[in-house]
Amino acid sequence: MYRSHTCGELRSTQINDTVTLSGWVQKSRDKGFMIWVDLRDRYGITQLIFDEERTPATVFQKAKELGREFVIQVTGTVIERESKNKNIPTGAIEILVTDLEILNKAKLPPFTIEDETDGGDDLRMKYRYLDIRRNPVKNSLMFRHKVAMKVRNYLSEEGFIEVETPYLIKSTPEGARDFVVPSRMNEGQFYALPQSPQTFKQLLMVGGMDKYFQIVKCFRDEDLRADRQPEFTQIDCEMAFVEQEDILNIFEGLTRFLLKEIKDVSVEAFPRMTYDEAMKRYGNDKPDIRFGMEFGELNEVTKHKDFKIFNEAELVVGIAVPGAAAYTRKEIDALIDWVKRPQIGALGMVYAKYNEDGSFKSSVDKFYDEEDLKKWAEATGAKPGDLICVLSGNTNKVRSQLSALRMELAERLGLRNPDEFAPLWVVDFPLLEWDEETERFHAMHHPFTSPKKADIPLLETDPGAVRANAYDLVLNGNEIGGGSIRIFDKDLQALMFKHLGFTEEEARSQFGFLMNAFEYGAPPHGGIAFGFDRLVAILGGQETIRDFIAFPKNNAGRDVMIDAPAKIDDEQLRELHIKLDQ
Repeated sequence: MYRSHTCGELRSTQINDTVTLSGWVQKSRDKGFMIWVDLRDRYGITQLIFDEERTPATVFQKAKELGREFVIQVTGTVIERESKNKNIPTGAIEILVTDLEILNKAKLPPFTIEDETDGGDDLRMKYRYLDIRRNPVKNSLMFRHKVAMKVRNYLSEEGFIEVETPYLIKSTPEGARDFVVPSRMNEGQFYALPQSPQTFKQLLMVGGMDKYFQIVKCFRDEDLRADRQPEFTQIDCEMAFVEQEDILNIFEGLTRFLLKEIKDVSVEAFPRMTYDEAMKRYGNDKPDIRFGMEFGELNEVTKHKDFKIFNEAELVVGIAVPGAAAYTRKEIDALIDWVKRPQIGALGMVYAKYNEDGSFKSSVDKFYDEEDLKKWAEATGAKPGDLICVLSGNTNKVRSQLSALRMELAERLGLRNPDEFAPLWVVDFPLLEWDEETERFHAMHHPFTSPKKADIPLLETDPGAVRANAYDLVLNGNEIGGGSIRIFDKDLQALMFKHLGFTEEEARSQFGFLMNAFEYGAPPHGGIAFGFDRLVAILGGQETIRDFIAFPKNNAGRDVMIDAPAKIDDEQLRELHIKLDQ
């Protein structure tokens, strides 16, 4: 028996008990005649004491050899600790060691295994197995497990069945790039790793499974960022004989359940907003509604003067920044420089200070008087003491730019409280979006999303105006879930493929299996997928997902710990019938 107890469970009630513990040496303090060792495992830390008078001489001598991260087993007696540590649960006791076995020696770690470590991101990712020993990462992985269990319990109680779907599937042209896997037994042919189990969960509905879910790995070969990995996890769900309202109610319930169970936060009914409204009020389709700074459109109150920049703009729009009228010229210039960065792309920014005394001072006083600026304040909801920031230009670009500025200012002003949760449904997305490069429409979600019934006639006359029967769940400015009611009629699906530029032969080649299935009695169905990594990170109070994944990739998509991706040898390439240019 390696241990009778863990390093986190002993208390004063066990004083005088003989116990056996195993774990890693966190630190050792040698005072010559007495040695203290902090022993750590997943459950906590227990202090060991080796006393020259009370510990056998051979054991005491062996204790002097201990280094950081040595794996050891000790047996001893639980005694009261003279200098108690109120910061740890075991701080009232210590173990007077009578026997010590070094199970494994350890090299000195490349960084300290402590909450506040001296290891940078790259170093910690290279030695991720050491990083996991630190409380912040260990606790994040345990937190992820807790959320996963809550999800499984909730959906199981609601009658959902977890079904595994294949990882080796067929590549399709829609969506992000696939990761492809060569088939040794089928020369020149490839599997793809799934970007989602989309078609399989629809086939499960045709198969009568009625309520399906899966916490599943998905793969996308696309550019990375802080909240995106090449492999990621979804809570994937589908339901039959449902309309949009049924799905929103079930998964609003799941989100409310998680917030209560995990964070002890109660949230009433989630607000709903159309895609068009979200773009107009916040400039993006996943707005953070924990704070204000809603957009105020200023076309009508700016285009009557000789200010050419506004007069030639498709959209003039502003936000009121609370309390920022006190910003110095240097601080405002820094904001202007921020929006002019290539990542944002604005050419400049106009501003107006709404002073505490009710007066105004703007960067365009030459063109606009105090009465004009009062109208700006009305349109943006500005109050005395606020700063009005105004951008102008192409509608889509300027909304995106002002949205980025809004989020940056909220961050600087401390308005994005990680302990506050503001969920939101965004509905009525466009079904199709025009791609200038390919000069054709693409599905905004995927080709199986149903159009709103009232908009089906527009598919032939005005495809860009067709609304999708689609919905996203947004939490604190992050899309945590998205889904739609699916097309279940083969004729409507064929029409959808036509508007996406597929010939009948291409549609049959790519999705014939699904269209065939629809001929055997497909029920009305729809579903949703939650980004599980992102959901866990937000519930854990973080914006990035990396620490909630056991072995993440870096920003270049590499696993620096195992050095992947990597080349394979020529013999493997020959077996896979792959020839590389020399």
